[in-house]
Amino acid sequence: MRQRDDMTFPFEEYERRVGDLRRRMADRLLDAVVITDPENLMYLTDYQTTGYSFFQALVVPLDAEPFMITRSMEESNVVARTWVELTRPYPDTGDAIQSLVQSLREFGLHTKDVGYERNSYYFPAYHQDYVHTSFREGRLLDCFGIVEEGRICKSPAEIEVMRRAAHATEVGMRAGIEAAAAGVTENDIAAEISAAMFRAGGEFPAVMPYVTSGPRTMIGHATWEGRTVQPGEHVFLEVGGCFRRYHTAMMRTIVLDDLSPSLYVAQERMKLALAEVEAAIRPGLTVSDADNIVRSIISDNGVQGELITRSGYSIGIAFPPSWDEGYIVSLNQGDSRILREGMTFHIIPWMWGVDGDKTVGISDTVRVTADGCESFFTLDKDFTSKPEHAAVRAPDDVEAEPTPIRPEVA
Repeated sequence: MRQRDDMTFPFEEYERRVGDLRRRMADRLLDAVVITDPENLMYLTDYQTTGYSFFQALVVPLDAEPFMITRSMEESNVVARTWVELTRPYPDTGDAIQSLVQSLREFGLHTKDVGYERNSYYFPAYHQDYVHTSFREGRLLDCFGIVEEGRICKSPAEIEVMRRAAHATEVGMRAGIEAAAAGVTENDIAAEISAAMFRAGGEFPAVMPYVTSGPRTMIGHATWEGRTVQPGEHVFLEVGGCFRRYHTAMMRTIVLDDLSPSLYVAQERMKLALAEVEAAIRPGLTVSDADNIVRSIISDNGVQGELITRSGYSIGIAFPPSWDEGYIVSLNQGDSRILREGMTFHIIPWMWGVDGDKTVGISDTVRVTADGCESFFTLDKDFTSKPEHAAVRAPDDVEAEPTPIRPEVA
């Protein structure tokens, strides 16, 4: 390992991560591992590139120097960003998998037990088949999750980087809330969010902001498509800020009118769900218990809203196409794993189908502390009401319309 002082974290942090990985390798009787997941490469070495659709791998032997297989163009990222000293680049006209197999032979690993990430997005089945047919003297064993075991609990240094991401998230969301108005387009709102995030030091996120309005809020994972926001509608925003590939995320809702009774109920149920689960979160609480707290509160709403997804997910390092680490752990029913200090979650008690035609949301990103949890954000959770952008009503209608009574919420 080449010691340097210009990486995202102190060199000692990477030494610890690789050392912990090697202890897990020894426990699994592995002589080496082939790591191909972009997030795991970043975690172990600080390597990143937008060119991760080309095959790339870090090979970590149990007791020898790690080396990387990359496209020749990407070797500069190894040199400029990482502690890795040994590289074996392949040209665009070359064979990436043959380069991997030849390198395993070169470093004496061709007769060994070698782990690989069988479920990595970027180690497709045809590549895996090719390795299996070429790596005949040793054994290939699935070690998916061996790096994620280290990633699930963030170190104090990682938490500080996530605070930088959270600043970008919050600045971006404030800009989106301010920009939301009748007559603007969803594109206008997205542009303000993005500009604010980037000016605040944020970097390109794994997913750009979700911006939908009116009936388009009912489309899952939709975002801006040029629609003009109409008077009296609501706008749903979900923003994920990024710094050094670490993310935090939040949902907020803007209503271009006074809050209706049903929207007030939705707001209060989501705020209650967040308050209750965050009061309960601590090391030792099970994933399922956390999910049940959120789900039971959101399910009892009386305004047709549903929580149709998991109630939260781990969040941290991410590359497109997703900003979450939910494949490591998500807040789902029936999961008996326990929360541990340093885990970080985006908790999402959002509601789909309020009044039958509205999706609204309030969410939070938190870290599990030694005796509870702490939010990364300070932004108010209430829906933002902008009655000055309400639809114009006929004078007779205005005079006849009673003032909405806000219902009591348990």
